[in-house]
Amino acid sequence: MTKAVILLSGGMDSCVTAAIARDQGYELCFLHLTYGQLTSERERRAFDAITDHWGVRERFVVATDHLSRIGGSSLTDSSLTVTDADLEADGIPSSYVPFRNANILSMAVSWAEVLGAEAVFIGAVEEDSSGYPDCRPAFYDAFNRVIELGTRPETNIVIRTPIIKMSKTQIIREGLRLDAPLHLTWSCYRAEDKACGTCDSCALRLRAFEELGEKDPIPYHERPSYLKK
Repeated sequence: MTKAVILLSGGMDSCVTAAIARDQGYELCFLHLTYGQLTSERERRAFDAITDHWGVRERFVVATDHLSRIGGSSLTDSSLTVTDADLEADGIPSSYVPFRNANILSMAVSWAEVLGAEAVFIGAVEEDSSGYPDCRPAFYDAFNRVIELGTRPETNIVIRTPIIKMSKTQIIREGLRLDAPLHLTWSCYRAEDKACGTCDSCALRLRAFEELGEKDPIPYHERPSYLKK
């Protein structure tokens, strides 16, 4: 069976991405990065729960503090505030971690090359690209070229972004179809006991479940309606 490294944050998008890779017949190898984000402990628990749910043997957790020491994001810098959701806002939100996905992908490709894996799956979503420049398809096209140039000649690793063109609603629908353990995931930027319900990540998730007429299975402090009026 061909191996694939799955970047599994513990969030909904990465969980559904893993379910897609599993459905495509890959042997899953899960990589998780703890970099000083506010909800790092809760995300780690979600990672462990999803990994155990699917019985994934190859798991690798990288703990690094360089992104939090660099700062520049409300997810890693206590002097910055995680803003309330504004799903119509333009520009880069305070939660953007500078060049994070390039850092994560570099680690994933290193591990994939050692494992002999042929793919690295990441749950990037273009819907987020107006705020997160490292979620755009062009970024992954360029990174695939970097992999081609920077690995052994016999290495054949390709970044896969199966949900990049999906809306959050479509992602949840695909997750339900594939029986992904969405109840084990964690998306909130602020809280670790119950999701806050008011950050951008919670809002996008809650709106998508509401659009499907489904109840999000994780606990929330509050569940505002984010349906467009």
